[in-house]
Amino acid sequence: MLATARTFPAGGTILGMSEPEARWLTEPEMLAWRALVRSTTGLLAVLDNELQREHGLSLGDYEVLVHLSEEPDHAIRMSELAGRLHLSPSGITRRIDGLVKSGLVERRKCPTDRRGSNAVLTPLGLKTLESCAPTHLRGVREHFIDRLKPRELAELASALSAIDIDEERAAGGCDLATTD
Repeated sequence: MLATARTFPAGGTILGMSEPEARWLTEPEMLAWRALVRSTTGLLAVLDNELQREHGLSLGDYEVLVHLSEEPDHAIRMSELAGRLHLSPSGITRRIDGLVKSGLVERRKCPTDRRGSNAVLTPLGLKTLESCAPTHLRGVREHFIDRLKPRELAELASALSAIDIDEERAAGGCDLATTD
């Protein structure tokens, strides 16, 4: 059973599997998994495309601005922000570098730890967020919220809340850079 293929209802296979104890998904499990992946990746791509087209801002950059806007003084440690966004230290550095170049974010030394840096939302960043938010909210409503009944939304929220994500394992990559 080490190098066999598993045939799925749609005709697809996984060749060369070397894990003899793989716990294959049942058809309902596979349908649920694929629906989750297809829906989330598709929805995020649509929302990203809309923000890019209408404002020249990626969904990832928008998410940074949202997190900063929700913080006291519109500032947060880079390491904390990286954790929330599931980015590696180099990933958050690249993301913030782009936002700094655009004038939407500033990088400042952390006042309580000289080794660390804070990302700080600028007035232009806040203005940009305020102009992008209606586009983002319209997309979330049009492509997600308005397609579900209130009961379906409640059930979906409940089901997704039952999935406990191990934040350490979800952290971005294996990059050992010390950017903070």
